[in-house]
Amino acid sequence: MDYSQDNNGTGSPTDQGLLDDPAYTIEQALNNLQQTDDPSARYYAAWWIGRFRVNEPVAIQGLLTALEDNSDRSPDGGYPLRRNAAKALGKLGDVSVVPALIEALQCPDYYVRESAAQSLEMLGDQQAIPGLISLLNGGVAAAQQVEGKPHLIQPYEAILEALGTLQAKNAISLIEPFVEHFVPKVKFAAARALYQLTNDPVYGEILVTALQETTLQVRRSALMDLGAIGYLGGVDAIGNTLVQLSKNNPPVTYDL
Repeated sequence: MDYSQDNNGTGSPTDQGLLDDPAYTIEQALNNLQQTDDPSARYYAAWWIGRFRVNEPVAIQGLLTALEDNSDRSPDGGYPLRRNAAKALGKLGDVSVVPALIEALQCPDYYVRESAAQSLEMLGDQQAIPGLISLLNGGVAAAQQVEGKPHLIQPYEAILEALGTLQAKNAISLIEPFVEHFVPKVKFAAARALYQLTNDPVYGEILVTALQETTLQVRRSALMDLGAIGYLGGVDAIGNTLVQLSKNNPPVTYDL
């Protein structure tokens, strides 16, 4: 399996061909989120509310309800609506939802767990640390690919990045072995987290060295992690890499 590609399986509705409708309103989004007859309308509403940061009590409650939805299921047994709800809750900045997101870390859907971990990182509440650490059970030995799936058993990249951002110093010894993981993005996430937790330049240099990799996605991943931690020792290497990328590739835009 090629882990250099981002196989998250959870593109936004715009990625799936749904264009923003200028006539779509907050009231319509809230109504669609609360109804249960049309799963696709509810799915889109959850994404839209997060995308446009509709931080209203009724929106948050609707997303919390959606985070427990059992009706919207994908062919592989996943929970698409829960994924969008978990993502949106992180964007609204209300820490009252942290307990619900911690609970979502135990969802059988990999992508719900990934979205929950990312949102917990965004919300920055350290009460999420024990729940995130629990997903590292088994260490690197357990961090293997799921048969027939394009991902590992846990969303390690999101988990490790969240632990670094949340300053989970009690997790340092658990994170350290992941700098030897065979998946580059997981390795980089571990280095990123450990630099944030220890300020040891050895972890920043792991990311700097990765800028010499031949795979474009690997270099981009390392570049983003270096930017996230603000590692000054990598300034020259970052500059050179940015020049190389701008020469060989068109600008990349991201739908937030």
